[in-house]
Amino acid sequence: MELDEIKNLIELLQNTDVTELQIERDGAKLKIKREKFFPSFETSPSAVKTAAEEVIITKESPAEEPKYATITSPIVGIFHRAPSPEAPPFVEVGSPVRKGQVLCIIEAMKLMNEIESDTDGTILQILIENGHSVEYGEPLFRIEPAS
Repeated sequence: MELDEIKNLIELLQNTDVTELQIERDGAKLKIKREKFFPSFETSPSAVKTAAEEVIITKESPAEEPKYATITSPIVGIFHRAPSPEAPPFVEVGSPVRKGQVLCIIEAMKLMNEIESDTDGTILQILIENGHSVEYGEPLFRIEPAS
């Protein structure tokens, strides 16, 4: 690889979330790795005190259980609401769902992975737009559990 090619790769990676890239060409290996740094910030003593007070207040108040279940993505991929482009979506907001019912498909590496409900209830929210990419652990649906 030429030095200009390496510089171009580094410039391309600067504006992305990619932290590591490895390329092998003609028996030569190139590995580019960068650390993510978070900017530091200064806080005034009063801001620190306020944050500490809020934590204490939160701990003293009784914690309420969330009134909904959240279905999260088990993998990274592309979110599909329907089995094919011309088919109707698996579920809509307000749809009743049963445990084990397919809610969506996540496409990962050309494999279609069906995501199922883990509870009976009603769809409150669909949090991802059809065709958008999702990350591991990203919330997909909010479901009001059946009583």
